[in-house]
Amino acid sequence: MDDDKAPSRSNSIESSLESSVDEEEKRKCIEERVKIFKAMSKYEKKLIRGFMRSFGNTMILWLISKKRQHGYEMMTKLHESAPYDNKMPSASKIYPVLHELEKNGLIKGSWEHQGKRKVKYYEITDEGKKVLLRFRKLAQQARKNHSSLWVEFIEDIMSDEDNNIL
Repeated sequence: MDDDKAPSRSNSIESSLESSVDEEEKRKCIEERVKIFKAMSKYEKKLIRGFMRSFGNTMILWLISKKRQHGYEMMTKLHESAPYDNKMPSASKIYPVLHELEKNGLIKGSWEHQGKRKVKYYEITDEGKKVLLRFRKLAQQARKNHSSLWVEFIEDIMSDEDNNIL
């Protein structure tokens, strides 16, 4: 192997350090999220859960549009990104959504063997892509016309500023 093409030890060390820094940052974010959630009242937690649940179907469709994946993989991603407690979204919540999206032709599932187990992988259909595109166009139109309270709400909630809330 040429010296040019041989992996350098320093590159390996750098990528290892970057990985550990990413993991440390991720851990700190999770800790901060848990701390914020624990400080919330029971009612505040209920509001957050309701907000997240209402976006669940669309978020799952969007996740599948990014990458073909199976249900457990989606549950793990949703769990890792949840703004509240560390409970894994249950199969009883995720799979009915997947079945509904599949029944309506927005995603397509196919069974594959993964070792000794069969796993159903989901991928977005052309119709599912069209649905997401229409959602994007609605959001773009609302943003362009400054006419949507939802766009203003999302932008305000996602901003780094407190915007006179406190």
